[in-house]
Amino acid sequence: MDKLFGTDGIRGVANQKPMTSEIAMAIGRAAAYLFCEKDSRGLPKNIKVVIGKDTRLSGYMLENALAAGFCSMGAKVFLVGPLPTPGIAFITRSMRADAGVVISASHNLYQYNGIKIFDRFGFKLPDNKEEEIQQVIRSDELDRYRPTMEFIGRATRIEDAIGRYIVYIKNTFPEQQTLDGIRVVLDCANGAAYKVAPIVFEELGAEVFSIHCSPNGKNINDQCGATHPMGMCKAVRDHRAEIGIAFDGDADRVILSDENGEMVDGDQIMAICALHMIAEGSLKKNTVVVTPMSNMGLELALKKAGGKILYTKVGDRYIVETMLKHELNLGGEQSGHVVFLEHNTTGDGMIAALKILSIMKKTGKKLSELKQQMVQYPQVLENIHVREKKDLKNYPKILAIIKKVETELGENGRVLVRYSGTEPVARVMVEGENYDKISAYAEEIAFSIRSHLS
Repeated sequence: MDKLFGTDGIRGVANQKPMTSEIAMAIGRAAAYLFCEKDSRGLPKNIKVVIGKDTRLSGYMLENALAAGFCSMGAKVFLVGPLPTPGIAFITRSMRADAGVVISASHNLYQYNGIKIFDRFGFKLPDNKEEEIQQVIRSDELDRYRPTMEFIGRATRIEDAIGRYIVYIKNTFPEQQTLDGIRVVLDCANGAAYKVAPIVFEELGAEVFSIHCSPNGKNINDQCGATHPMGMCKAVRDHRAEIGIAFDGDADRVILSDENGEMVDGDQIMAICALHMIAEGSLKKNTVVVTPMSNMGLELALKKAGGKILYTKVGDRYIVETMLKHELNLGGEQSGHVVFLEHNTTGDGMIAALKILSIMKKTGKKLSELKQQMVQYPQVLENIHVREKKDLKNYPKILAIIKKVETELGENGRVLVRYSGTEPVARVMVEGENYDKISAYAEEIAFSIRSHLS
């Protein structure tokens, strides 16, 4: 069996390996076996598992397969239906469950799906735990543990999961504040936030204009949401809104629009929040955790205010691990994963948006003013589909071009080349002061990769 887990759980084309119902059932059985207390016979005891999903058509298939796998090991399964990924993390913690599972391919189109697993504290599993699951699936160890009769588990649907999460999200917004008089455009990407988000912002007092809130199983992330925010930006201009908020399919990331219809990305969101928190004295160690994909302007803005940046690997799971290790409370990615660890254990698009709205209310400033605290350096991103994710160390011609570009940029720019953790794609990012120059550099590197690996 090939490696199952990538940077964010398991992901692939639905009903093709590794995203088949057979593998989903095996994952349920292996997770129950490994991470739950055992009785005197060696069987899992008193297991509670929460399973949620986004709005993809294949979610029904995988939900049933996972539930069957857990139930076959004696687990009590609680199904919550479509709910944002951070909502599953919250429900898992609040129910004192042994594990939580999210069925979602995040920002990918509907033909893809994925499985993410949380531990009992709502944190995504580290690499070594994911490897344990894969090793158990590969072995015949599970065949010795098959409960019978009354020891087989059952699945129950939680009808009020949405209401619980709505209350939780609203409680992260200051009690003395409301959103009265603020017009908000919400783009829910036809995904997991389509019910929750409009209710949260309306109940806090905003006038809400919702777009892409009609999922049909196939339209998730389809030219909408955080990966395609231009529709949201246009709607902000059309409705003369103060802010636009675009989630991805599972709503763990968010991209904003200011009142002029101009995009505000994850780096800018972190800059606004971090600078406000530094001024208030609430940013732990005055440090923010980011990945190498973040814009140089973020680090410069924080340094100017006495703050610091701590870099970690790409993926919000690694951001959270680094935050925990260093006892920090803010981190995120340019793509819109923003983690406020005092509120949730993973990126939460709604919490990030509410933090920005709270700052707007406290300062009386428009989002266009707040985002000027960070000057963005031009960045060019190139995605190259590859046949295999081969080690670039074995391709000296590609490395030579990367080295040449790095030398020519010097201290005024940087290059990052990496493989996607969820797709057969090589990503090239070049950053510098001159857009035309870095565009040419990025295309030069991309051409070399394409020539050797596509």
